[in-house]
Amino acid sequence: MTIQRLDNIGLVVHDMEAVIAFFLELGLELEGKATVEGPDVNRLVALDDVRCDLAVVRTPDGHGRLELMKFHTPASPATAEPNAPVNTPGFRRIMFAVDNLDEVLPRLRPYGAELMGDLVKYENGYRLAYVRGPEGIIIALAEELA
Repeated sequence: MTIQRLDNIGLVVHDMEAVIAFFLELGLELEGKATVEGPDVNRLVALDDVRCDLAVVRTPDGHGRLELMKFHTPASPATAEPNAPVNTPGFRRIMFAVDNLDEVLPRLRPYGAELMGDLVKYENGYRLAYVRGPEGIIIALAEELA
């Protein structure tokens, strides 16, 4: 076997603190923060003069991680379309299993979260919602029905 596990998913952000706060309110836990720079980082990411703040948030079970990155140098370009629809090519959303959508959704609103469509009962197994959070990040939330 070649792959052992999915280690993390990287998200480049402009407002690190707002994005961290959003994911912490969702229930993820801050694993750590660091700043990376130097020749090894430059060679790794094929950019010059990199200085990047990192924050890793993880799911409570410890298996899922997001690596949030804010590039100070070189500066990240502005997002071409922060409100791009979910069918835009590329990574578009991350799905999280939650206990209770009715409890989670109102908690996320003060952090810039907006329901994209309707809260939907999918077949007889799940209640699902797509939410756009800070910086246009799309998350899907799935509540398994007993």
